[in-house]
Amino acid sequence: MTRPTGLEAHPDIVAMRAKYERAGSSTAAQVIDGLTLLAGLYLAISPWVVGFNGLSRLAVSNMVTGLALAALALGFASAFGRTYGLTWIVPILGVWTILSPWIIRSHTTGSIWNNVITGIIILLLGLGAMAVGTRKMPTR
Repeated sequence: MTRPTGLEAHPDIVAMRAKYERAGSSTAAQVIDGLTLLAGLYLAISPWVVGFNGLSRLAVSNMVTGLALAALALGFASAFGRTYGLTWIVPILGVWTILSPWIIRSHTTGSIWNNVITGIIILLLGLGAMAVGTRKMPTR
């Protein structure tokens, strides 16, 4: 008979995962996850909504970043206990969204406003997702 050698059976890991699952099932976490999913989907389609004419590099960046954000949000919503360690990526994606028009050197006034406002929203949602796991949750 073999015993598990990894950390997956460690009692502290099991307790932490249960804590994060309780945190992820809270109303605040569900709202944050839903809004993060919507922000990611909006960012992915924003080049066509705002009309990034001739800005193909920024359009690709927004589409890839938005789809990655939506995938992260789906992971947080479905298995927060297993994906909590990835919440730090969301604020970084928000900062990238804000700075990408200048870094890629492909921007118009509309694309700048779109990315700055959407990036700020993503940054705030990411900080909220990070805060969900650090809250003290009542035990059941």
